[in-house]
Amino acid sequence: MKLRICVSSLCLLLSSVVLAEQPKPNVIMILADDLGSVDLNCYGSEDLATPALDALANRGIRFTQFYAAAPVCSPSRAAFISGLYPQRAGVPGNVSSAAGNAGMPFETQTAGDLFAANGYDTGHVGKWHLGFTPDTMPNGQGFAESFGHMGGCIDNYSHFFYWNGPNRHDLWRNGTEIFRDGEYFPNLMAEEALRFIKQPRDKPFLLYWALNTPHYPLQGTDKWRKHYDSLQSPRREYAAFVSTTDEIIGQVLDQLAELKLADNTIVVFQSDHGHSCEERTFGGGGNAGPYRGAKFSLFEGGIRVPAIVSWPGKLPEGAIRHQMATGCDWLPTLVSLCGLNAEQRTFDGQDLTAVLNSGAATTPHAVFHWESGGGKNNRQWAVRKGDWKLIANPNDTSKMAPLADEDKRFLINLSDSIHELENLAADYPDIVKELEQLHDQWISNVSAR
Repeated sequence: MKLRICVSSLCLLLSSVVLAEQPKPNVIMILADDLGSVDLNCYGSEDLATPALDALANRGIRFTQFYAAAPVCSPSRAAFISGLYPQRAGVPGNVSSAAGNAGMPFETQTAGDLFAANGYDTGHVGKWHLGFTPDTMPNGQGFAESFGHMGGCIDNYSHFFYWNGPNRHDLWRNGTEIFRDGEYFPNLMAEEALRFIKQPRDKPFLLYWALNTPHYPLQGTDKWRKHYDSLQSPRREYAAFVSTTDEIIGQVLDQLAELKLADNTIVVFQSDHGHSCEERTFGGGGNAGPYRGAKFSLFEGGIRVPAIVSWPGKLPEGAIRHQMATGCDWLPTLVSLCGLNAEQRTFDGQDLTAVLNSGAATTPHAVFHWESGGGKNNRQWAVRKGDWKLIANPNDTSKMAPLADEDKRFLINLSDSIHELENLAADYPDIVKELEQLHDQWISNVSAR
């Protein structure tokens, strides 16, 4: 009996050692820029070629009710890499694109900080748009390596931030300005991502690949311009840039497989918000499908985005999840999946592990809040509780339908109408009051950093 107990204990001990020695997974967090709600083939688009992201969905999990934490770039990106509401992360709106302007506070802890503290090599590639001072650029925010532009957008060949003056160059490696005149930035991003991944190392890595595509300027490659020549403008220009985006993602993911790293790498993908209807995108080009709204709007088309996660052999493959989830959720979920120590961290996002593993799991979000744009007395905000969603001072950038004075409080039941065309506020004043009170409590809480 003693021998049997000792052998059993030894087996348990050896098992624990083996488990402890299993390598932690690598992580690639990919954030697209201004990609429309349904603008991937796997989301129902019939006129776009997106084989790389479709393949990622086939070997992973695709969400149908996934929300960006904001309908504009900087706050959504802050939430993606901090696990916090943008307001609590210190980025309630877009950050200045001018050098010398701070953005996300240095004190805000990012995925870079957390993964580095857990023994990971950390890298950033692409767009930052979260600060332009040493403390608030990527190397000051937990990323040991960084390559990309710090402002909101650049010309992809000259690397100049150009749409309000003065024109200025914006390309940096580890805080030092560099020049790659005439080289196509999407290709440079793919090269830098692969350079980071291929580095010899004895530890896992985290790569935050913050794409600047398909954000304007719409500069797809000649291959894809020819492919979409029969489409009408502006869909034609936008589609070429979407497929260019998909192609460079595919180059990196294919190399990941060739390097035999795919099975031990978690890949997360989402868009930072809905598509743009700005003049610089020729007034549109993206597609929100049945959803009202676009970038800058808290209607579904501005915040409901494509989102995919894959970890072959560890997470379900070819799965679809209809539970509500958000951009704030990735970091706490990755903490769980990677077994990281985050005892000193609190998140506004939720751990989605149960949802990833089961379509029957309940969404961890009883309520979720947004606030973005508008003046002090005309703030645009939204709150969703269950299927009820209330938008204050709504902005319909898609111009799908006119908004009247009585629509200052716009109530929708998403189980009845995902189109958000009928305002139910007058029919359900008690629900309006309840959701307003919830939002007042929330904004008071997140504003007290």
